[in-house]
Amino acid sequence: MTTTTIDGADIRLPATILGVGLGGFVDGIVLHQVLQWHHLLSSTDSDTIGVKAYPVDTVAGLQMNTLWDGLFHVVTWVAVLTGLALLYARVTRSRGRLWRSPALWGWALVGWGLFNLVEGIVDHHLLGIHHVRTGPHQTAWDVGFLLLGVALIALGWAVQRRAGTVDTCADRR
Repeated sequence: MTTTTIDGADIRLPATILGVGLGGFVDGIVLHQVLQWHHLLSSTDSDTIGVKAYPVDTVAGLQMNTLWDGLFHVVTWVAVLTGLALLYARVTRSRGRLWRSPALWGWALVGWGLFNLVEGIVDHHLLGIHHVRTGPHQTAWDVGFLLLGVALIALGWAVQRRAGTVDTCADRR
């Protein structure tokens, strides 16, 4: 009987891409839609690149912000589908074992943290097109978002480090 194993490194890229997409969904669904703290272009009145202002308290501004939030969700959806497709291509048997693997979830947390860092640095700090929560403490919210990203990367790294190889042919326990 042949034994097939998947090394944690084999799923590093797909799991990280999956984590980027899932982290983007959490950001878009929780911060943009549920809490309505910001939208993708909600700080364009004070951005650093000269984008036309799209205030969320006007119909036209909310329409433009909703459009860009939707495009953002398309990108996160494509990231999730890409991560899943790459995982599917690399694991052909006993996929249930993979879903229980610390390697998968550790790398997904790393991806989520990378999403927070890149999105936070680019959109909140460099471009200034939106902030986590605008107002008197917006810099603290933006820095907190970056620190959450660092914490997710550290946690994900620790989780995936304890994962060994995943025997995709072993009997289910």
